[in-house]
Amino acid sequence: MLLWVLDASLNISMEPFRAFVGDMLPKSQHTAGYAVQTAFIGSGAVVGSIFPWLLDHFGVANVAPDGGIPDTVRFSFWAGAAALFAAVLWTVLTTREYSPEQMARFHSDTAQPDPAGLTRALASRPFTAPIVWLVAGVTVMLAVRVFAFKQEVLLLGALMMTYGLLSAYVIGRARGGAAPGMLGSIIGDFSAMPEVMKRLALVQFLSWAALFIMWIHTTPVVSQYFFGSDDPASAAYQNGANWVGILFAIYNGVAAVAALTLLPWLARRIGKAATHAACLLCGAAGFAGFFVHRDPHWLIASEIGVGIAWASILAMPYAILASSLPAGKLGVYMGLFNVFIVVPQLLVATVMGTIMVSLFPTEPIWTMAFAAGALILAAVATLRVQTEPDPLPTGASQAAA
Repeated sequence: MLLWVLDASLNISMEPFRAFVGDMLPKSQHTAGYAVQTAFIGSGAVVGSIFPWLLDHFGVANVAPDGGIPDTVRFSFWAGAAALFAAVLWTVLTTREYSPEQMARFHSDTAQPDPAGLTRALASRPFTAPIVWLVAGVTVMLAVRVFAFKQEVLLLGALMMTYGLLSAYVIGRARGGAAPGMLGSIIGDFSAMPEVMKRLALVQFLSWAALFIMWIHTTPVVSQYFFGSDDPASAAYQNGANWVGILFAIYNGVAAVAALTLLPWLARRIGKAATHAACLLCGAAGFAGFFVHRDPHWLIASEIGVGIAWASILAMPYAILASSLPAGKLGVYMGLFNVFIVVPQLLVATVMGTIMVSLFPTEPIWTMAFAAGALILAAVATLRVQTEPDPLPTGASQAAA
């Protein structure tokens, strides 16, 4: 339950941070803004990744008796909690948000809410989509029994059914002439996502599925294949886990550097979508490297590719969205976009375990093949996203004129 609370807190706090970049910067600086944000994310992740390793080297116990939680892990969580609280508190106390009136002066596409128009739009929709969501949810829940999926998959089915019921309720209220309210606005915005967001949603879904596979399975893969142990209570397994912390620090460090150097340079030359596709292919190559290398030190090369992909995943989709969405809906759609981060993680955490037990019960390394394939598909899907070149800053435009 505490991990669920932690995950929800992280996701809820991240999206306002992303929306701030779009709100505070002109479109000509969106790519650079998200790149700088990614650099800070990568830098902080480097510290977090090497923290257990540092504690171990300072004499903190790295192995707990009776399969308990080692002190290195426990203290790392405490330090992470303090860091998260401090970061959010600092942002709340020091960031000045612009008022809606100011935002309207900054952006010509900041439209005022139109409750009457939203009510008419919702009332005109058929009940087909809610029925499809309900049937899909029931199907998922039945699949849990038929295919013996983990019980957590029931949550996904319940969420799909809930969305279908809420959609039907909102449409029914709109047909009765009731105002949409907050629920109607959320349902209306989600079902009327702009085309660029729909295409990016598939890219995001596949990308985060690959990332979550990496976060869950890298430690057992490295410990078993490179350190010779699949027993979490053994010292060899913990040594493998510590090396994974170093590898994760490396890919986050690479992401911090790539975000400030590679991404802006490449985006100016080939565009944001092509840049994202190229970086995702680097990540796929990194995952494929787990099948090639035999020395754990060579996994550093794999993490360089993963780091480039990670930098782009944290920056480019949001730069594309911020430059393509109406400013008045930016915060709303950034929040809704988070759905395509959470759902693939839920699927990987539940379905992937069942797949591995069925097909590769003693070979967790094949999860890396799934991750590589997901990033390749994401790169292909990215090429369907149409983007405009970054506009020149005002001063540059006047100089060019």
